[in-house]
Amino acid sequence: MKNRFHGTKGVILVVILILLVLSYYYHLSNKTNNGKNEEVVGITAAQEILLRNYDTNYPPTPKEVLKEYLQISKVLHNEDLTDDEVTGIGIKIQDLYDAEFVANKSQDEYLKDLKSEVATFRDNDYAITNYYTSASTDVIYDKVDGFDFAKLYATYSVRAGGKTQTLREVFLLRKDDVGHWKIYGWEPVTDSEDDSNE
Repeated sequence: MKNRFHGTKGVILVVILILLVLSYYYHLSNKTNNGKNEEVVGITAAQEILLRNYDTNYPPTPKEVLKEYLQISKVLHNEDLTDDEVTGIGIKIQDLYDAEFVANKSQDEYLKDLKSEVATFRDNDYAITNYYTSASTDVIYDKVDGFDFAKLYATYSVRAGGKTQTLREVFLLRKDDVGHWKIYGWEPVTDSEDDSNE
């Protein structure tokens, strides 16, 4: 009897058999449970914030730091978050704050105040609908006592019931030892300050 697996035809047949076995294995390994489709769960906005790594990917400019802060604030105040998520995001946002600013309150006081603020926002059905910052060209830089500071503005649109209100705040950022701009503080814009910046 002749051996059928000699020559080119034999090699081709073996390759085809191997491909069939591999494709069957691939089919079995990627098969869902009993043919049921598994729901693909996306990452929430809160989870995405909690996964951010500011050690390796810190915003490079005062404007970008403020935009990051505003985006996180919007999620913190608008989303239906668990107590653990509010705590986690509250701790994460401190990575954007100047060390001196963070030292103004104990961690317990800070988290208690933050949770109270978030609860008040939610109880009154408020929502941050939009926000924007000063243009990069409008950032005011200054040097005080050897520290680099940047001053810029944020404007929020806040929906309260059926009405939308516009709020403006002025932010002060200070550059730290490694060159990161950190939020040093903020306050509402006064009418006189508002007029001087128009």
